[in-house]
Amino acid sequence: MLKSLFSGVSGLQSHQIAMDVESNNIANVNTVGFKYSRANFADLLAQTNQIATAPQGALGGKNAVQIGLGSSVNSITHIFSQGSIQNTDKSTDVAIQGDGFFIVSQDGGNTNKYTRAGDFKFDGFGNFVDNSGAIVQGWVRDKTTGLVDATKPISDIKITPGLTTPANASTQIVLKANLSASQIVDQYGPTYALDATAGLGAGEKAEDMGVMFNANGEGFQLTPSSGTAAAPIGGQGIAVSFDNGVTTQDFRYTTDTALAGTTVAGTYYFRTTEEMRAGLQTLAQTRSAGATVSISDQGKIIVNNAAGALPLNITAQGIVDGNTIENTRFSSTFSTLVGSLPVGTTLKQSQSINAATHSASIDVFDSLGGKHTVKVDYRKQSVNTLNGTTDWGYTISVPLPSSIGGNPPNENILEGGLVSFDSNGAVMGYNIPSINFSPNNGAAANQAVSLKFGTIGGFDGLTSFDNPSGTSGISQDGYVGGDLVGIRIDQSGTLVGSFSNGRSFGLAQIGMAKFTNNEGLITDGGNTYLQSANSGDPIIGTAATAGRGFIQSSSLEGSNVDLSKSLTNLIIIQRGYQANGKTITTADTLLETLLGIKR
Repeated sequence: MLKSLFSGVSGLQSHQIAMDVESNNIANVNTVGFKYSRANFADLLAQTNQIATAPQGALGGKNAVQIGLGSSVNSITHIFSQGSIQNTDKSTDVAIQGDGFFIVSQDGGNTNKYTRAGDFKFDGFGNFVDNSGAIVQGWVRDKTTGLVDATKPISDIKITPGLTTPANASTQIVLKANLSASQIVDQYGPTYALDATAGLGAGEKAEDMGVMFNANGEGFQLTPSSGTAAAPIGGQGIAVSFDNGVTTQDFRYTTDTALAGTTVAGTYYFRTTEEMRAGLQTLAQTRSAGATVSISDQGKIIVNNAAGALPLNITAQGIVDGNTIENTRFSSTFSTLVGSLPVGTTLKQSQSINAATHSASIDVFDSLGGKHTVKVDYRKQSVNTLNGTTDWGYTISVPLPSSIGGNPPNENILEGGLVSFDSNGAVMGYNIPSINFSPNNGAAANQAVSLKFGTIGGFDGLTSFDNPSGTSGISQDGYVGGDLVGIRIDQSGTLVGSFSNGRSFGLAQIGMAKFTNNEGLITDGGNTYLQSANSGDPIIGTAATAGRGFIQSSSLEGSNVDLSKSLTNLIIIQRGYQANGKTITTADTLLETLLGIKR
């Protein structure tokens, strides 16, 4: 009979523990990151009055006669199911979606604790802390490399108040643009000016007439002469006379440098703008000594008869014969030259002759954070009709007093750039891979800035397609100094700092721990857990890797307590407690009856 009393007592004790556990769950229904617990009952060792026997002969086997001695709570299980994610207005609040724990420490990382509660903040010294002052553990930005290295051991996350980032000198310019291969362009500029002196003067440049455009941006596309330099055949061009058709000379285009600038069988062959100008001047002076021909800075051919001996009566028309047809784009360019030009008159000019161009510019920064504009001017130079390759020249310039190694006195202008494209429009190569930039303002001199025009044979930089010229992307990696104005946290747990100079980069990254057995962790109060012998060692890494959940910023994970379920459990526990109490009172009644026999 005493057994029933003890069984009832053990039942009361077990249900009391279950009540304590469930009460704790309900008490923490609004605790951030809380994980509820469950009391697990088990029966106690039974008293065996008779052991089991096996069947023998005609006698069957008998089961053991055992009397239970009550119940106990043999374990309390933590349930680590996902709590609901609640959005907040605080940027340093973080929640874990999935498995894993934040790591906090109150002694510089010697002893780590683990938590799901991500209501963090910065203290007065810039430490990233929880509500109890424990510092969140992770990785901070290396001042030397500028990187957050998550392969290193974790440490306190601290971001110094009033953090500033120094100026970063530009080291590269990355350009993505198309340089039009079309024969009708909307970006063009006049061919270089040429004066009337023999040969090219200082600063004068001759350009291939085969890749020039008229005043409307339409390519001449002159068909060159064929044959040999000794016996040329055909070639588009114009027939010009300066004496009203009495003496007419053909001017034909050639790509043969041995033939260009010479006269064969009464026909003058040209390739460049200078050869065209020189040939026209020679012909003009056979009629009027002292007449000159030049090319203006508007790209127009100017016939000057101010110092001439005789009036000039100019005719110019496209060549049409058995070997060629008229190139109207080219011949119409000279139509405004036609007419009388008396002695002393200087204004007789063609329409403008243009080259396809494109320009791009970007601001780069010196070591002091000073801003300087680097401009790249592209100009179409030649097309090889046999293999389809195209060459564009380019000039790089910066404003004075800066210099980039140009020829004195124009050290701020670097000429001679050449970029070549294959028949598919991909870059074949370019000859100025970098510039040495000196701002000449007290900042570091000879700042190496590489030019990234794309992968050779690829289409990730400069291209030359039959599309309009245009820059689709240009960037550089320099910036001025700036002050920290805000911090946000991304899904990987990286604390990204935003600075007043418009730059953003990672300042630190929150570490996360994952355990083999979460239920083996020991509750340490303050929403934290400690590692135990049965939890396994923490596997530390970054969020969203190796089974660790991702981090959601401006959010907190709520308690996973189901209040309706907990209240129902209270009723069940209460009824169990009452029933065990009834067991005791019933056993007590039996004892009274037994004692009454003696009376």
